Amino acid sequence: METIHLDDFLHEGVIREKVFRDKVAKIDWGQYKGKRVLIRGCADVVIPTWAFLILTAHLAEHVDRIYFGELRSAVKIFVKGSPGA
Repeated sequence: METIHLDDFLHEGVIREKVFRDKVAKIDWGQYKGKRVLIRGCADVVIPTWAFLILTAHLAEHVDRIYFGELRSAVKIFVKGSPGA
């Protein structure tokens, strides 16, 4: 399973939309094709809902499954081909 760490998107200790979107635009989303991906939150910083939505929207075009949380207790939030996907 591939992991995207939201810590990697912090700028001066917070997630700022412009910086976040710039980093997202530079990601080669094709590298996740057909994979399961875990979006791992940040325990020390509040992550805006829009950040999860942006990542999920980009990933959903490529991956088989998207999970959120910690590996041992991950919550499935997207399955390719399921109703609503």
